[in-house]
Amino acid sequence: MQFDSKIYVAGHLGMVGSAIIQNLNSKGFRNIITRTSTELNLINQHDVAVFFETEKPEYVFLAAAKVGGIVANNTFRADFIYQNILIQSNVIHESYKNNVKKLLFLGSSCIYPKLAPQPLKEDYLLTGLLEETNEPYAIAKIAGIKMCDAYRAQYGCSFISVMPTNLYGFNDNYDLQNSHVLPALLRKFHEAKQNNTAEVIVWGSGNPLREFLHASDMADACVYLMQKYNGEGFVNIGSGEEISIHELAYIIKEIVGYQGKVSFDTSKPDGTPRKLTDTTKLNALGWKYTISLKQGIQQVYTEKFLND
Repeated sequence: MQFDSKIYVAGHLGMVGSAIIQNLNSKGFRNIITRTSTELNLINQHDVAVFFETEKPEYVFLAAAKVGGIVANNTFRADFIYQNILIQSNVIHESYKNNVKKLLFLGSSCIYPKLAPQPLKEDYLLTGLLEETNEPYAIAKIAGIKMCDAYRAQYGCSFISVMPTNLYGFNDNYDLQNSHVLPALLRKFHEAKQNNTAEVIVWGSGNPLREFLHASDMADACVYLMQKYNGEGFVNIGSGEEISIHELAYIIKEIVGYQGKVSFDTSKPDGTPRKLTDTTKLNALGWKYTISLKQGIQQVYTEKFLND
């Protein structure tokens, strides 16, 4: 990418998309185009075709998706598979038709089998059954990865895919019903502190292990790979480090300054027991994360809850 290359970031208002915009701006890229969902409905094939034919972007970051946590994924199963398949299919196909030089598609760590060996290597894709609660979303994301590979194989397109671990950061979703675990816990503990609530109840046993990466690091890796990587398959993007939900809850409790009791509701689902990415491939390409978990959570908490 050149500094004046025309770059389209799909999903620029989301957590990852906005971080990619910020990263591109910080590096001096000055020809970035975006559209809100009201300006461009990525589910509508005709509208996407007209956009690409008119704008002719040279590079595409496909960060647009319908996303959510366990409750949302399990409740709106049809919406998650339908909308995500349409969004990515429309953008990938029109990128091919309009000679986009390179496209980067963002997958999700839920694409891996529920009981895959740990840490998760890229080779483990499609080697076992998926986690039941988010299977429709995972299948949509797998389809996107395979679509990029298929267009590469048949048409020679430079379409690459990345697989982010669990992300958190600015512009995250803090809705308690459909957000991911880290932002949900931040909001729970913050509100409990404000309301002097005696107890915070965390869903599940607290035993599952999770890996987290700040969205700013994720964005930096995406921009780096857009410039440095051009292979089939996908690249894991993560920290390569994990923490239990139990430990995460107590870290957030400390950062927020909540003084009450923490308990775990074992009647609620845990989800996948463990999800740690193998970042060997990414590290070999010359990239490694820079924002520690405690540092990142403190930054996000200050920005979202103390400076709002």
